[in-house]
Amino acid sequence: MRYAILSDIHGNLEGLNTVLEHASSQGVDRYVCGGDVVGYNANPKECMDIVRGLDMPCVMGNHDEYIGQDCDLSAFNPIAQEAVLWCRNQLSEEDRQWLRDLRYVRLVDHFSIVHSTMDSPRYWGYVQDASDAAANFTYQSTNLCFHGHTHVPQMFIDDGVDIHHGSFIEPLKLQIGNRYFINVGSVGQPRDGDPRAAYCIYDSEEETVELFRLEYDIETTKTKIREAGLPERLAERLDYGK
Repeated sequence: MRYAILSDIHGNLEGLNTVLEHASSQGVDRYVCGGDVVGYNANPKECMDIVRGLDMPCVMGNHDEYIGQDCDLSAFNPIAQEAVLWCRNQLSEEDRQWLRDLRYVRLVDHFSIVHSTMDSPRYWGYVQDASDAAANFTYQSTNLCFHGHTHVPQMFIDDGVDIHHGSFIEPLKLQIGNRYFINVGSVGQPRDGDPRAAYCIYDSEEETVELFRLEYDIETTKTKIREAGLPERLAERLDYGK
């Protein structure tokens, strides 16, 4: 089975369509989403409809929660607050209920997905180094777990002695006895200095995980952000992957 694992779409329709077209050309059998379908970009409804139409197993991201629920936004920075309020107004009550109904953790066949961390999936913690990953592995019940949230593709490997932190330089070959916590990056708003959309393919027969980076129509995405009246910063950052 070949799984396309994508996360942090954030309402970026051009990025999502590019990823799905590429995944189809790679013979993917199933699509899986690590959360944050909405937020920041100008096509939340369209991206939600695609995720639902493909029957993707999907977990709740922090922006899915903020937009689905009527939570207090007073602690948010002004740009994030404006984007959340705008997005709430683009969605029907049925759409927002779908977001509210998402689970924080899901088992997909023999692996797990979570947006942030297994140790505190409701509190939106970040896993950025080996010490962060150590807490996660304490609660990770499967050998393989995919996540997002930081918008930076990276991997953490627990070999039973140490936890190793690395980047995707080539496809990862999974080893028996190891546990893996893999960040698949972001479809809609990369933050690792590379503006290309990111996603991974997990091949359960070959036991490999491969990261793909794809150029997409950033200019159209930026134009839509501006036409929607969203903060200019959200358009500008797409050029730099920050």
